[in-house]
Amino acid sequence: MKYLDEYRDLAAAQRLLDEIRRVSTRSWTLMEVCGGQTHSLLRHGIAAELQGTVELIHGPGCPVCVTDQADIDFACQLAKRPDVMVTSFGDMLRVPGSQGSLLDARTRGGQVKIVYSPLDAVELARRQPEKQVVFFAVGFETTAPATALAVKQAAQYQLDNFSLIVSHVRVQPAMESLVESPENRVQAFLAAGHVCTVMGYESYNRLVERYQLPVVVTGFEPLDLLEGILACVRQLEAGETRLENCYSRAVQMAGNQSAQDLVQEIYQISDARWRGFDLIPAGGLSLREQWQQFDARVRFSDSSLPVILNSECRSFDVMTGQLKPTECPHFGKQCTPETPLGAPMVSSEGACAAYYRYAGV
Repeated sequence: MKYLDEYRDLAAAQRLLDEIRRVSTRSWTLMEVCGGQTHSLLRHGIAAELQGTVELIHGPGCPVCVTDQADIDFACQLAKRPDVMVTSFGDMLRVPGSQGSLLDARTRGGQVKIVYSPLDAVELARRQPEKQVVFFAVGFETTAPATALAVKQAAQYQLDNFSLIVSHVRVQPAMESLVESPENRVQAFLAAGHVCTVMGYESYNRLVERYQLPVVVTGFEPLDLLEGILACVRQLEAGETRLENCYSRAVQMAGNQSAQDLVQEIYQISDARWRGFDLIPAGGLSLREQWQQFDARVRFSDSSLPVILNSECRSFDVMTGQLKPTECPHFGKQCTPETPLGAPMVSSEGACAAYYRYAGV
């Protein structure tokens, strides 16, 4: 399969593995930011092959995992209302809030529907004017353009029965928060290629210069990841810190300007609560004032729930590289894909789900 098989070539992968081992004079600790990269590293055995040479720790790049518990509670509360239909991506339905998940809410009679695009939710609102259709908008800069487009389309249709729970987050402030932590172990970052496809990667220069850490933009196939790891190791061994792009077939320095303009028109940068991280300055997006008629928190300001934090899930420790999923005392016991204590075990990009599925535990 063109554009796929060539990035999974076994002989080329072996050459890259050998080169990483040859170049390394000590063990280095790298963080892959994206949950999709975590799954690929585990699925293709790269993390195991590099054990003792490179320690790969797993970052907070799973959008479902970092969605604030209060937002899930709010979505569940809305789903109970007879006039409201809550829509979202399938991953989001099983993530537990403080009083259950959206799937639980649906089991109890709530109106919850999986959609494959925010525009599907707009279409539901257009076809069912008697319902208030709420789209639970999660994700990084990668998915924000699609929800921005949905807002514009809803405005074009003059819909007064469509709104968003905006839980979009921005990845770079979280990376900076990690590096500033006293417990930081990250010596270099593999930056998430899909976010850079939209946002470009020039802005990472500030992170590199400020924190003196290599940042290498990396894709998701085995050769993409191995080339990114090798680039990081070469920099670390040479005592260099710079920004590199190892995903040039998809990522350009300036990114997708049309998508950025759309996001800029609809959203503004705001502080955001990340699950496990608490408040991250400039860590999220919110609707600009002129679009707030589509903000579910404004439209349903009478619906709110107190948040009871779940202290059993160690998601923060996992997503900051302080704890391997298998080191969590709940892993595979109280916490499984069927009975998740937190989002990392149930999300398709969650680190705990990757270990449960691929690490043979």
